[in-house]
Amino acid sequence: MTEAHDIPVALVTGASRGLGAAIAEALAPAYHVVAVARTVGALEELDDRIKARGGQATLGPMDITNRDAMAQLCRAIHDRWGRVALWVHAAIHAAPLSPAAHLGEKDWERSIAVNASATGILIPFLAPLLGEEGQAVFFDDAQAGAKFFGAYGATKAAQIALARSWQAESAKTGPRIHILAPAPMPTATRARFFPGEDREALAHPRDEAARLLRALDL
Repeated sequence: MTEAHDIPVALVTGASRGLGAAIAEALAPAYHVVAVARTVGALEELDDRIKARGGQATLGPMDITNRDAMAQLCRAIHDRWGRVALWVHAAIHAAPLSPAAHLGEKDWERSIAVNASATGILIPFLAPLLGEEGQAVFFDDAQAGAKFFGAYGATKAAQIALARSWQAESAKTGPRIHILAPAPMPTATRARFFPGEDREALAHPRDEAARLLRALDL
């Protein structure tokens, strides 16, 4: 078996379900996958699938809004591997749809914490690990400004605005920052937003993960 330090490391935040899980699985066995999410059972199932493909994973069952946990994770990655070749940021909080005049305070605060604030914490933590040659991936969404998408749309837009600033700042020096637009997929997040649509007509996360990864220089 190939040792973990012999292959590049890919960190996937939001790796337990949907596109994050599909990308984490697709990256194995070419990468040692560090999979971060809150749901332990889903991470363990992902680990089983990665092992079935001959890959290796390190599971990080933690909340990305916990600054101390993220700092400890990044320090552990540094101490074990020295660097990260690829960071895929798929973590998201999908607040229930609501008119802007009736936003729930807890959902608004959680949306800010997960979708915006955590990104602002993780970028400074991950930039030194990525160095000049690493790559980071963010996923855009066109729902910003759409009716009833206030909490999700505003905080997701804030995340992407921050990613675009980092992309512009590092264009000549690295790391390379990618902002990709996934096709609609039958994920749990989308089901909360569009409960009545025909899910059979949507792209499978596995197929979409493969398409998106082809856009990167891996």
